[in-house]
Amino acid sequence: MSVDHETIAVYDTRSHDYAQRRTGRAAEPGLAEFVAVLPEGAHLLDLGCGPGDSAHRFMKVGHTVDAVDACPGMVSRARELGVPARLATFDEIEGEDLYDGIWVSYALLHAPREEMPGHLARLVRALKPGGRFHIGMKLGQGEARDALGRLYVYYTEDELLGLLKAAGLTPVARETSRDVGLDGTDYHGIWIQARG
Repeated sequence: MSVDHETIAVYDTRSHDYAQRRTGRAAEPGLAEFVAVLPEGAHLLDLGCGPGDSAHRFMKVGHTVDAVDACPGMVSRARELGVPARLATFDEIEGEDLYDGIWVSYALLHAPREEMPGHLARLVRALKPGGRFHIGMKLGQGEARDALGRLYVYYTEDELLGLLKAAGLTPVARETSRDVGLDGTDYHGIWIQARG
């Protein structure tokens, strides 16, 4: 995978700021819906776990979490919360039928467009049959760097649904929302949940 070093460097430098933004905030959009359908004591993958707030919430309700991020600063922040996070990139997720659920919230939007099908295929292999998959993305078209230097690859809702279906997932729920990012700009986000 061609890791975007500029994006990783921004998150490394701003990991404290990012963690502070999450402190005291409500859970990520779609988290309650995701947790509601998981089996008791589920084994989850949190890919692009950031400062670990979602992984920490999963652990608090009795799930085990493989929390992964490509940014050393974010892994450190997650560990400060008691999350056993590890350093890895999207293409380092390997294995078959490992996870009851996979949570990828606003992480794959940094992956090059041509690599998205391969990432999704690896994640679907790692998901147990019937497992739950969650993806959060920013809606739009094309790609661009934000004011902080992070690379974003945008998709339309139909493009995302098409990619998930092509990977063998069945979308079952979705919702859009507006929020403000770390760079201070408004964005239009979407989460989609699907069955494996």
